[in-house]
Amino acid sequence: MAELTYRARRILYATVTEYISTGEPVGSRKLSKRYGINLSPATIRNVLADLEDLGYVQQPHTSAGRVPTERGFRVFVDALVQMREVTAEDRAAVLDRLQHLAPGTDVLHQAGELLSTLTGAAAVVTDPQPERESLAQLRFMPLDASRLLVVLVTRHGGVENRVVDLAGGVDPAELERVNNLIEELLQSDARSLVAVRDALLADIDAERGTIKQLREKARSMIDAAVEREEPAKVRIEGQGRLFDRPEFLDADKIRQYLRAFDDKERLLELLEQTLASGGVRVLIGSETRLEHVDDISLISSPFSGSGSAKGSLGVIGPTRMDYAKVVPLVGFTARVMSEILGDHDVDSEDEGE
Repeated sequence: MAELTYRARRILYATVTEYISTGEPVGSRKLSKRYGINLSPATIRNVLADLEDLGYVQQPHTSAGRVPTERGFRVFVDALVQMREVTAEDRAAVLDRLQHLAPGTDVLHQAGELLSTLTGAAAVVTDPQPERESLAQLRFMPLDASRLLVVLVTRHGGVENRVVDLAGGVDPAELERVNNLIEELLQSDARSLVAVRDALLADIDAERGTIKQLREKARSMIDAAVEREEPAKVRIEGQGRLFDRPEFLDADKIRQYLRAFDDKERLLELLEQTLASGGVRVLIGSETRLEHVDDISLISSPFSGSGSAKGSLGVIGPTRMDYAKVVPLVGFTARVMSEILGDHDVDSEDEGE
């Protein structure tokens, strides 16, 4: 497709900006008056007609103005990505909310609620997997002769319980010694479940007698816990705020979004793809491949937990979204979360998008 001229880009960007603001088709006179475009309405109409021929805008009715298409939104967002910066107000709101949480507070829930509040859209978040997140506590408790309950408590307040089968079982005294050994390892360093297993494996050959047997038993129990790894989960925060938007006066559209939110497998796939992006990822309309709704965008970014654990967070809503606000906000929130969860200094990097 031919490169757009400066004039065409300016008119396209103004059209997208106005449509995001009002939700109404945009006419040439409004662009001329409101955006300081020093062209006659007739010339602007000609440019809009060219943009329509190229697939960047469309005219919902013959006498109406134009609205941007997915292609038009994509050009606008790609240009925005190169120059975005979080506003001072949003930056202060994120830092004030997330850097002053009480110990044990669910950081992911707070981040999702904050993003939803600041954007008026729904937030989506995936948890870092506990296998690679630093643990505050890891304890095994007997359920019956062959089953154990594994309790994992992360250093940032997450709790997960797993039930594992252990061939041959374990007697209470040995179980207590295993728990004491694991507690020593966790206190010596910030260790994940996988790191504790690796540490036990590395030291086994250097041990003898009952100590070696104890380490082998502890390793086998942790192996069983790792094998019971739960799939990552998608949290959706702030659906109510999203449905308060004027686009959702249509009940059918609400139903479409609810069906999209129920497609957790596809949402998880989209968010996990974000992990490899290295920054903010923007999917518009059909790019999401969410079958139940076309008027939808997902803006997401990866964040790092402790160790090598990673998760994703983002905002989901109609394509008429304030990308200039939301894109940098999602990226900055992810960076602050990475700092809180232990891997980064929020003031030492670019915004990483």
